[in-house]
Amino acid sequence: QVQLVESGGGLVQPGGSLRLSCAASGSISSIIKMDWYRQAPGKQRELVAQIISGGSTNYADSVKGRFTIFRENVKNTVYLQMNNLKPEDTAAYYCSMIIQNALGTRDYWGQGTQVTVSS
Repeated sequence: QVQLVESGGGLVQPGGSLRLSCAASGSISSIIKMDWYRQAPGKQRELVAQIISGGSTNYADSVKGRFTIFRENVKNTVYLQMNNLKPEDTAAYYCSMIIQNALGTRDYWGQGTQVTVSS
């Protein structure tokens, strides 16, 4: 069984910074991809950033230059450093990982962490 636990959300003023983290635990042979998604009220969930096993990254246009995704392989943890936050970044943020173990390969999701950007 695999569990993803997120932390780091909160309330921040516009222009501020937050760092989200997502740690995977349990039966893990390898992690193929790590993603951060977000969902604002009344909107569809959108992909914010991703990092694949080779280390390459992709970002949504709306966060390029402000957000950075990085990982610590030994801790099975992915981070999202968010700088120069804007009110439109307000959303619930979810991490997702494609994980391979003895049961096969599938995606797993965290419980979500709320980010609110407001003065």
